[in-house]
Amino acid sequence: MDKILEAVVMSSYPNNVKQGLVRRVIEAAKQPMDSEQCWSMLELSTKLYLTGDTKYKREIGKEVLEVYGHYHPEEFEEFFNVRFLLSLLQEGYGPLGKRSHYVLDYIQLGLQFVLESPSANSIFGLLRIEVLRKVCERPSPKQCAKISKLLTQHPQCIPTGKHQLLFCQQLIRCIGQFQCVSEGEEEIMEFLEQVNKVSGLLQRIWRTQTSAILPSLKELFTIISSTEEQEAPSNALASVVQFVPLELMDGVIRNLTNDDSITDVQMMMAIGRMIDWVSWPLGKNIDKWIIALLKGLAAVKKFSILIEVTLSKIEKVFSKLLYPIVREGALSVLQYMLLSFQHSHEAFHLLLPHIPRLVASLKKEDSNSATSSLEQLAELIHCMFFRFSGFPDLYEPVLEAVKALPIPNEDRIKHLLGQNAWTSQKNELASFYPRLASKSETGKIGLINLGNTCYMNSIIQSLFMASDFRHSVLNLTEGNSQPLMTKLQWLFAFLEHSQRPAISPESFLSASWPPWFTPGAQQDCSEYLKYLLDRLHEEEKTGKRIYQKLKESSLMSQAVEHHYLNKTLIEKMFGGKMMTKIRCLKCLNVSSREEAFTDLSLAFPPSDRNVRGGTSVLPVEEIGPQFIEPPENAGQLMGSPWIQRKAPMASDHAAPSVSVETLGFQEPGEAANPIRGNDVGVDAAKDPLSTFGEQACAPKDSRSVPDLINYFLSPERLTAENKYHCEKCASLQDAEKVAELTEGPHYLILTLLRFSFDPRTMKRKKILDNVSIPVVLKLPILAAPEKTEEVCRRGKDGAVPGSGFMTVVYDLCSVVVHSGISSESGHYYCYSRECTDTGPHGQPRDGVPKPASDKQLDFEIQWYLFNDTRVSFSSFESVSNVTSFFPKDTAYVLFYRQRPGWQSCLLHEALAEAGHLHGEPSLHKDLMEAISKDNILFLQEQEKEARNRAAYISALPKSPLWWRDLDRDKDDDSSSGGCSPAAGGGGSGSFHGLVF
Repeated sequence: MDKILEAVVMSSYPNNVKQGLVRRVIEAAKQPMDSEQCWSMLELSTKLYLTGDTKYKREIGKEVLEVYGHYHPEEFEEFFNVRFLLSLLQEGYGPLGKRSHYVLDYIQLGLQFVLESPSANSIFGLLRIEVLRKVCERPSPKQCAKISKLLTQHPQCIPTGKHQLLFCQQLIRCIGQFQCVSEGEEEIMEFLEQVNKVSGLLQRIWRTQTSAILPSLKELFTIISSTEEQEAPSNALASVVQFVPLELMDGVIRNLTNDDSITDVQMMMAIGRMIDWVSWPLGKNIDKWIIALLKGLAAVKKFSILIEVTLSKIEKVFSKLLYPIVREGALSVLQYMLLSFQHSHEAFHLLLPHIPRLVASLKKEDSNSATSSLEQLAELIHCMFFRFSGFPDLYEPVLEAVKALPIPNEDRIKHLLGQNAWTSQKNELASFYPRLASKSETGKIGLINLGNTCYMNSIIQSLFMASDFRHSVLNLTEGNSQPLMTKLQWLFAFLEHSQRPAISPESFLSASWPPWFTPGAQQDCSEYLKYLLDRLHEEEKTGKRIYQKLKESSLMSQAVEHHYLNKTLIEKMFGGKMMTKIRCLKCLNVSSREEAFTDLSLAFPPSDRNVRGGTSVLPVEEIGPQFIEPPENAGQLMGSPWIQRKAPMASDHAAPSVSVETLGFQEPGEAANPIRGNDVGVDAAKDPLSTFGEQACAPKDSRSVPDLINYFLSPERLTAENKYHCEKCASLQDAEKVAELTEGPHYLILTLLRFSFDPRTMKRKKILDNVSIPVVLKLPILAAPEKTEEVCRRGKDGAVPGSGFMTVVYDLCSVVVHSGISSESGHYYCYSRECTDTGPHGQPRDGVPKPASDKQLDFEIQWYLFNDTRVSFSSFESVSNVTSFFPKDTAYVLFYRQRPGWQSCLLHEALAEAGHLHGEPSLHKDLMEAISKDNILFLQEQEKEARNRAAYISALPKSPLWWRDLDRDKDDDSSSGGCSPAAGGGGSGSFHGLVF
């Protein structure tokens, strides 16, 4: 019968004819027959099954074997013996070089017919040894899957005792070497199925033998932490972890992170490879294990590992959000990595270029998964905006991409940040910040945040960029007996000459710390600035003079010399004077008092008050252009005891486009004195600013700095509970109070009073109104008649003999921005530029300083953005638009520098004579030596860090280029089904890139 079957199978008959003949043979095999005939048929069917060159032949062999195993069990058991199986497993079947790949399938097929036979235990014992040997030989994924299928169906063949543990470890080693050689989707799906069978066998073993789990995981960790492997272990290892019971997680992670025998390099290698597992599409709970290990490392303060791994892997994790099949796990890992990386903006900023493209892709996909991920991603992005504010130029494209998505409230943001931080002790991360390889391309140096000290950093950078003040501080003589000013000099000198990308202001912070400030808490930068300037002023005022190089100018009279030399440096640079007058409305008696100031605190007028059309109009010019309009009704105050100057008449064609109005008291019998615009304004032919034409400073529904100054200078009625006690009347009377500037400071500091106390919530609240900031500001200064005449004789525009008021021009040089909704929280950063008198327009000639041109002041002078350690190029456009894009980022403190004029020219000339404005200040020997030593130390630190970092980076597992995912989504519009990237992207190769 075997000859007949062989002849039929080998014949050239059609398969349907063959099938009929084979069916007859099989039916005949069900009848009793002798042992010799059975052996012949078993040998033929074994040959067909193991060496058949077609699927049809193998199927016939299988059918015959099953019939003989069922109807002739004794003969089958005798044939299917231990010696035969050992030969199959060790030597194979078929000619040398063409051994059959179906031996394991054959054994699995035959085992079902000998389970109850006396030889069953011998066969099981043989297979327990042989499967262990096979696994140690590192079979292919296909063969490994066959072993797993065999052992899953016949668990009696699973090795036992110590061999079982060894088997699990070797099986994990096999998985670590699995590679899919094909990029076709069908082949990849087959590969995934094979991996799942192998890891499923481990799960089965672990269920019955939990004692094998921890040794198996130890072997897994040994594989992924190895630094000697030339080829990275397969991501298929992710399939192993998914079957580890989660209740073991805490103990496993604790043992790993506290094991002193594991080096940092090994740990970094392991966690890096685990993070790569987010690409594995079949893994469950992989994200939980990755996050648990990251948290475990944070608990034992392995911050250097966390930083390196996060920065090297976060972009790859982010790119996996394109793939729906792994999106959920990748997003969980991304959320933890970003929310925990709170000491620096580096990790978040790595993702900024890719966020808009990913958001567009998820919107295009339009699935429940994409919608949910978009909302979670938007929440994450707003958390990062909140934590790392002060980067408006970088964040603008991202904000535009997510503007239509929900915005979390501040409580939710604080909860997420507080829940995921590596540590609540920020000083523990101080040594890891900043990670800057080189100085900013701007050439400027940043300041390290020492724990909510951005309020100080922004003020120091603004003062440093006030070049006249900086040069004066740097020129201080050694041993000036002013400890705080000396520390400021050292800080400025390091900011000027250090090679470090950022320096620590720790010494200056401890010296300038207001005693009522709470360590580690956010503070009001304006409050700090006032305290600092007052300390510096008082320190010098006690007799410790620092301004030794200011000599008498040939133009200085003794009175002027006495006036300047008796001022402290703070008074010279930031000091102004203001006259406050109060007029009794009954007797018209006027009392006045002059007081000094270093800043003007500008309150916001009530929302229903139209300041532009009110009692005071402040002339402002802004490059762009933006000018303030004259009041609509210039004569509306004629009934008041205050003088109202008239606006330029329409017939005054020579008048400039900006009208100037000033305030004063009208003496009894005195008529209003109109001032013609061309007498007070800046002549259009001499100042190109005025050629831009007339335009409102800001939209009617928004505020501007001139609005706030107008409100500050406008009369205030004192009535009811605020009545004024008139000495002449000897009683409380209704009165009007007005403030007039009598001396403009060299640097005008304006503080916008955005914080007020809310009695309802018992907290300070913030006014978030957008305030437009003019780049050029004109202030009316009340001057003595002789000074006005002197300026006129010197040829300076802006004064009319007998008018009493001068126009002083200021240029914007710094803007400190507060980001947040409360003074007790948020973040400070600043925009600055360096305004000086250098250049052809600023050189004094014949004692008359010339105004700098608008081009030099505004288009050639570079703006910078100082945000703690980060310094970048910026623009006035960014300054102007920051609140429009980021409503919580509002201008708070403004620095303006006075152009050379009647009251400042003497100081300018004196500074120029002393060489302070032109040329670099010369530092004293000790300071130069300290800077030189620190620069050498920094270079040595850089070399050491480069060596250490090279060792760390070389230890990081290599992986395919993550950006290919994003590029593929951008360029490929074909679809590859459910496993492709977000709908509309992918292609046949996308899934391969996902898995591997």
